[in-house]
Amino acid sequence: MKTAVALGTFDGLHKAHREVLALPNGYKKVALTFKLPPKMLILGQNELLLGYEEKCRYLNELCIDEIIALDFNEVKNDSPEEFLSFLKNEIGASYITCGFNYRFGKGGAGDTAMLEAFCKQNGIELRVSSPYLLPDGSTLSSTYIRSLLKNGEIKAANKYLYKPFCFTARVNKGDQRGRTIGFPTINQKYPKELVKLRFGVYKTKVVVEGEEFYGITDIGVRPTYETDYVISETFIKNFSGDLYGKEVTIVPIKFLRDEKKFSSIDELKKQIELDLEN
Repeated sequence: MKTAVALGTFDGLHKAHREVLALPNGYKKVALTFKLPPKMLILGQNELLLGYEEKCRYLNELCIDEIIALDFNEVKNDSPEEFLSFLKNEIGASYITCGFNYRFGKGGAGDTAMLEAFCKQNGIELRVSSPYLLPDGSTLSSTYIRSLLKNGEIKAANKYLYKPFCFTARVNKGDQRGRTIGFPTINQKYPKELVKLRFGVYKTKVVVEGEEFYGITDIGVRPTYETDYVISETFIKNFSGDLYGKEVTIVPIKFLRDEKKFSSIDELKKQIELDLEN
């Protein structure tokens, strides 16, 4: 069977990515990607829209047969010609898709024009996807979606993502202050590799062992009690049980308010009651 290859980082699998990933039937469908986006490694940023394991699972849902994830540090000094040789000789590509702005090789020296010339010379079919335009005429990108999430615009970001933005983390034993005011919460460290949501309180969907609940989640550094890392603290409505040590998924639905520092426990309790009402 011939091989069709989709080239891209595919962080978030947004609508433009899914155009590239729409490979033809009758081929073995391969996604050639990176475990971590090169741009983030170069800039030293942790701003993923999607963890690597979730990305692989979603790619499989999109009918990708094989995922080849390159380690950027191992290939960053390869020339564009070496990358093209890899596509032809190692992967055996007969059909290639990529985005209009795809670049490859050391320093991003290779572009779609070079790829087109290579494919023509080697009898490989090439499809370059056009930009996905936003209502204001700008181009959809993972960077744009990150900016929405950093501003708490969850609904707007999810409109373009393959699946709603979410995160999964182990439940840690907290200081149990919530129990003392009648609102027991689960505490999780916000995954450090993901884009940081706007700090504040969100209406959320909480997935516990496949079962869905609703709750309110405070994401930030807890100004009332002060922590030096980003924490997610969730009160789950209509739930009782011990979740310590379990993996729980938090799906933000709507931004409710910014973080506040409260002068008293009573003030905090009143605000939580108001958040639940909202």
